[in-house]
Amino acid sequence: MRIATWNVNSVRQRLDHLLTWLKECSPDIVCLQEIKCVDEAFPRLEIESLGYNVVTHGQKTFNGVALLSKLPFDETKSGLAGDDEDAHARFLEGVVTLKHGVMRIACLYLPNGNPPETEKYPYKLKWMSRLLEYSKQRLKTEEPLVLAGDFNVIPSAQDVHNPAAWINDALFRPTTREAFQSLLGLGLTDALRAVTDAPRQYTFWDYQAGAWQKNHGLRIDHLLLSPQASDRLIDVGVDSYVRSWEKPSDHVPVWADFDLEIA
Repeated sequence: MRIATWNVNSVRQRLDHLLTWLKECSPDIVCLQEIKCVDEAFPRLEIESLGYNVVTHGQKTFNGVALLSKLPFDETKSGLAGDDEDAHARFLEGVVTLKHGVMRIACLYLPNGNPPETEKYPYKLKWMSRLLEYSKQRLKTEEPLVLAGDFNVIPSAQDVHNPAAWINDALFRPTTREAFQSLLGLGLTDALRAVTDAPRQYTFWDYQAGAWQKNHGLRIDHLLLSPQASDRLIDVGVDSYVRSWEKPSDHVPVWADFDLEIA
C-alpha cells in the first residue's frame, strides 16, 4: 500500500503534472496541499477517471487540502479541532478499511509562520499545539495513522542547505523544531528518517536564485506514522524528478510503502 503527499501549489495549474504522476506512481492514497480552489472548482472528474475517490476541503485562492483514495472512504472530516474561529482550509482526515482493521490518514498544510515577528508565527505554534493534541487523542486508539503533508518545518540542520541562513526563519526556529519533536515524542515516526539518515533529502526548492539547479533545498514535507503504521513501513521515496518538469510546483511528492493488505 502506497501513501503519498504533495503540495501541488494550485491543482488547476498543475493538473497535467498531477495526472501524469498519478499514472506513473499509482499511489493508493494521496494527500494534496495548497489546492488553491473551492471544492466546486476542484478537477474531480479527471482524477476520478483514474480510479480515485476524491474528498476536498477547499478555500478560494489560498490553502486547501484534498484526499484521493483508490479505496472508498468510511468517513472523512475537515478541520483541526481546538479553534472554532480558524477558517483556514488546512486539515482533512479520512478512514479506509483494510483487510485487517482500518487506516486513518490526516492530510495537513501547516501554517508557514513568516514573518515570525508578526501574528503569523503565534498562529503557527498554536496550530502545532492543536495538532499535538489531535495526535495524542488519535494514538490512544492504537490504529494505523499517517499524518502527511506540508508541515512547513525543517526538522534538523541536515534537512536544509545552508542551515545558518535559515536560523531566524519560522520554518527552522528552535521553537518550531521543538514543537515538531514533541510530535515525535508522542511515539510518531518520521517515515523518511526511519529508512535513511542521508542528508540533502529535500522536498522543496524555491523558485528564486536557481535553487533547484543548485540543489539548495529544504525537507518540509513529511509523513509521520503511528507505531501501528511504522511497524508496517517498507520504504520511503522522494520523487524529486517532478521538480524538473515545466512550470512545476516548488514541492515534490513524498511517498511511503506499507505492508498492509487492502480489503
